[in-house]
Amino acid sequence: MGGVTLLVGGARSGKSALAVEIARRHLGDVVVVATAEPFDDDLRDRIERHRADRPGWPTVEAPVELADALASIDDHAMVVLDCLTVWVGNLFHHLPDVAERDARYDALLAAFAARRAPTVVVSNEVGMGVHPGGNLAREYRDELGRLNQRVAAIADTSLLLVAGRALTLRSPFDLL
Repeated sequence: MGGVTLLVGGARSGKSALAVEIARRHLGDVVVVATAEPFDDDLRDRIERHRADRPGWPTVEAPVELADALASIDDHAMVVLDCLTVWVGNLFHHLPDVAERDARYDALLAAFAARRAPTVVVSNEVGMGVHPGGNLAREYRDELGRLNQRVAAIADTSLLLVAGRALTLRSPFDLL
């Protein structure tokens, strides 16, 4: 049975650890889709820590072509996608045109909808912190926030992670 689970929260909130634990409990195959490019020593270290936390699942590296990567994975394997935050940053670097990025977001949502197995999506909530000082940083924050909203709208479950604890996110219209 398919479906999307969105795990969103701040840095070190427990998103990736929860994604790994959800996948460990899955009875079938698991594939990790990683979006980070090792631009510097810090990112290389983070990538290695994430790899060490996973029990040897195959990993597909998809720093830009995320929808294509999802389409290439066996439709019966659970996917852990870690993470949208880095992917959007990669798109800003590789695709400065907003329309091109928007097309990638649309393709990603279509790829989620086409999957038959569960997909766990990790993303950061970057809109709750300090107001970014530059235009590019504000554009990034706003674009990631809009993408997170779009993913949450199609997700079967959306959880906000804080200090390793989760809050269920519901549509505001369900609460009215």
